[in-house]
Amino acid sequence: MVVDGFAPQAEALRGVFDERFAEPRRARGDRFQWDWWHVPGQYTALRTPAWEYFPRPLYTQLHAHLVAFGRDVLGCHDISPPWLSCYIDGCSQQLHGDLPHGPWAFVLSLTRWRGRVFRGGETLMLRDEVLEMWDRFRSVRGVEEPDLVRAIEPKFGRLTVFDPRVPHGVREVTGTRDPREGRLVVHGWFVQPRPFVRGPLALRAVAARIAELTGALGAWIGELPVAGMMSLAIDVAPGGTVRAARVLSDTTRVASAHEPARRALVRRIRGAVAAWQFPRARAASRVTLPLVFERG
Repeated sequence: MVVDGFAPQAEALRGVFDERFAEPRRARGDRFQWDWWHVPGQYTALRTPAWEYFPRPLYTQLHAHLVAFGRDVLGCHDISPPWLSCYIDGCSQQLHGDLPHGPWAFVLSLTRWRGRVFRGGETLMLRDEVLEMWDRFRSVRGVEEPDLVRAIEPKFGRLTVFDPRVPHGVREVTGTRDPREGRLVVHGWFVQPRPFVRGPLALRAVAARIAELTGALGAWIGELPVAGMMSLAIDVAPGGTVRAARVLSDTTRVASAHEPARRALVRRIRGAVAAWQFPRARAASRVTLPLVFERG
């Protein structure tokens, strides 16, 4: 999920960083906050806690903006304490998966991508075709890197949200040792999936319907080896009927042989939710409902 121009705070955040590095000969306390994170063969970058690096009012605005997005679109209550990471010459992240930090990872770019002097820096994600390689294998053509990984450019202000179970990394940055010219990102995870209600509908009424759905899910899933998280947007009319139940986001995954059964499960869930009836209220409401599926 890619959202360009996501954060209205991006320019101000970037301004804080640039101002602190504007005079390289000047020693100041706020320049001594960086950890040189180096795990041989896996991670190399400069990093610092974003919530401590930026002025509190500015960070609070960013935090609230990310949290609102997580609640409205992903069904997650909060974000993990995010990092601010800077990539200069030689910095990279090799492919890895983040478990169990949260159901969604995010990267918010503060990189001056246009006019950059470095090479690399893209977020890399292993393609679905690789995760199911032998189901889709064809021996009549070669395979190169673009067929194996998806490269997402960290354009300024771009929010990239993805399933952290998918192997991902950062292409090595080369060409600059100046922090102001490198790759700069705020990153973390959306966490704490839980239902949200906008409007007068009582949460206890939603909880009763969720309990019914949870009781039925075990039989519907059966032996289907499904894992991931799906969030639904449920529009409820003042009269208590459900006007619409649509999928907002979905990371549920199965092997390709089970994909028809997974799709049937999603349809069954949507159908059950669409038939829900709630008490009358003075106005319409919207429910964001996350459903988490786990395999041991």
